[in-house]
Amino acid sequence: MSYRNAIDLLTVASRAASARGISLEEIAELIERDYRTAQRLVRALRERFPELDSFRDEESGKMRWRLPYKAIAPLLAPTAEELAALTLAEEMLTNGAGADQVQALRSLHGKILALIPGERSRRIEADEDALLLALGHAARPGPRPVGRDGIDHAISTALKGTSRLRIRYCGWKDKVARERIVAPHGLLLGARRYLVAVDLDKVGGGIQHFRVEAIEEAVVLPESFVRKAGFDLDEHAQRCFGSYQQEDGIHDVAWRFAPHAAPRATGFLFHPAQIVEHQKDGSLVVRFRAAGLLEMCWHLYMWGDAVEVLSPPELARMVEDHRRDDFASMP
Repeated sequence: MSYRNAIDLLTVASRAASARGISLEEIAELIERDYRTAQRLVRALRERFPELDSFRDEESGKMRWRLPYKAIAPLLAPTAEELAALTLAEEMLTNGAGADQVQALRSLHGKILALIPGERSRRIEADEDALLLALGHAARPGPRPVGRDGIDHAISTALKGTSRLRIRYCGWKDKVARERIVAPHGLLLGARRYLVAVDLDKVGGGIQHFRVEAIEEAVVLPESFVRKAGFDLDEHAQRCFGSYQQEDGIHDVAWRFAPHAAPRATGFLFHPAQIVEHQKDGSLVVRFRAAGLLEMCWHLYMWGDAVEVLSPPELARMVEDHRRDDFASMP
């Protein structure tokens, strides 16, 4: 059997082990081959897996094939690379997400290992440790916010149940924390975490960002809420340069990176919808539309005088006195 056919057979076997099984049409679509090849694969499945069961779908009347999960369980064991990726995801979430999400990933990691036969599990764990050591997973420099389990859990519960949340929150301009009732719509992850929510005490209130680390108390209320019509978290996130957002509107942003900084800047995605223009003099112009001028300032400072703000003028004024020329390196 050729390598391609072996891969196709394993792919189809994995899908056939699902509760619904698989049909000829689905096989052809899954492996991107023709109908006759799908028929040959079914015959090959039956030769290699005598447990293969065939039945007629009650709705469509078409034949489907199903394998008992145990028949292919040894083939579904994760690789060391997959487990290492899961561990790295745990660490990335530890640096930016709440305790609930981190604990869920750790629990998943443990369940996966528990399903692998003993000797094979030990080999995979050893390979995973070696990979993680090579990737330097234990060294994640830089500051990160410290979360609180109770608050993280309350936010997670409210988001899952579209429940109102009572928070005691201290904003940037607040001298002391004050109580608010909010309708959580999502969570933005970054250098800091922000709860995306509507302040229900504000008439006609729009979407606001609440810094999670500034929430001193959070209580899930029994009342539910109706999500803001047309709100999409992904679209909302794309309107922000980062997770911190002031009510300063959306701007047409253009930055020019000096020729010596252009190669380094090319390696950055500053915004999902950015447009990059390579200039004849070797410089690089990056354009996008977003809100969050203050967070742009925080980032631009790292580039010193290697970057110039072309627009908007408000941003240019904010950074003009902070473009240093004595940084030993760039981001």
